[in-house]
Amino acid sequence: MRLPQARLDQVLDRFHEVEARMGAASDGAEIVRLSKEHAEIKPVADAVLGLARARAEMADLEAMAADPDMAEMATEELAALKTRLPELEREVALLLAPRDADENASAVLEVRAGTGGDEAALFAGDLFRMYSRYAATRGWRVEVDSVSEGDAGGYKEIIATVTGDGVFGRLKFESGVHRVQRVPVTEAGGRIHTSAATVAVLPEVEDVEIEIHDKDIRIDTFRASGSGGQHVNKTDSAVRITHLPTGIVTTSSEKSQHVNRDKAMKALRIRLYDQQRQAKDAARSDARKSQVGSGDRSERIRTYNFPQGRVTDHRIGLTLHSLPQVLEGEMDPLLDALIAEDQAARLSALEAELS
Repeated sequence: MRLPQARLDQVLDRFHEVEARMGAASDGAEIVRLSKEHAEIKPVADAVLGLARARAEMADLEAMAADPDMAEMATEELAALKTRLPELEREVALLLAPRDADENASAVLEVRAGTGGDEAALFAGDLFRMYSRYAATRGWRVEVDSVSEGDAGGYKEIIATVTGDGVFGRLKFESGVHRVQRVPVTEAGGRIHTSAATVAVLPEVEDVEIEIHDKDIRIDTFRASGSGGQHVNKTDSAVRITHLPTGIVTTSSEKSQHVNRDKAMKALRIRLYDQQRQAKDAARSDARKSQVGSGDRSERIRTYNFPQGRVTDHRIGLTLHSLPQVLEGEMDPLLDALIAEDQAARLSALEAELS
């Protein structure tokens, strides 16, 4: 993709403008806002400058190639630069293409058992373990916020916060219905059963401004269940917040009611923000037809087939015969393919915009 010089100049002009305003700003809020924009635009500006240097070098080498005394050396360097230039242009194009504003955010991960009874809860446990192991390979921190265990193991529901750089950007395409085909441990006849679990990945945005009016929420306290003995919660410290306009319910059941209220309110803001994101995605549905789906939580996105040892992602038609490795947290082959598909769609959108 040949990027117009005017678009590249626009990036550099804005970068220099932000830097100049940062040096003159005295208002704290404005300094924070400019610093954030500077951090976001600097990698783009650096890439644009790198591309400009490469294009200038190419012009110099082409001139040298016309000189008989310099032609041999210049031709060799020119060939290498011509190979490298398209990749530089692609890098800049990706940085300029429409991107998710929450790409670098931490995330809230929700895994729930779907159809399949005890086997679905066991599968939900397998999925959460897979994500936890993957998080460990990336140096991310996983903190369980709430959990409801299955009767035979696994989880009916587990919600956790995954903290780290770029968590949402790598996990956002995991939202949807995950299907498993295997012989349950409780199946005496050796028949293969199909069960499902749902996964939701929500961006955890610290500075998101979501206005919540007191009249729109109902706060209930209740006694949290425990494991028995000294662990039983003998006071009504757990908190449940219901957002009346949307019906969204969040809970927290730590020992402190004050902590629980703060946690439940934070969870409510995250869910309301996610609802806004989904509404925007729906409004852009025409543009999203060629993109990897990440908003429709009812979409069946992946099948884990144990008898054949394969994992199939239905959105991009990718099948890997490495099910044990994937469940051990080796998810990069799947995630890289999904991200590459999304990048191709974003580049296509940019090309359409520039044409």
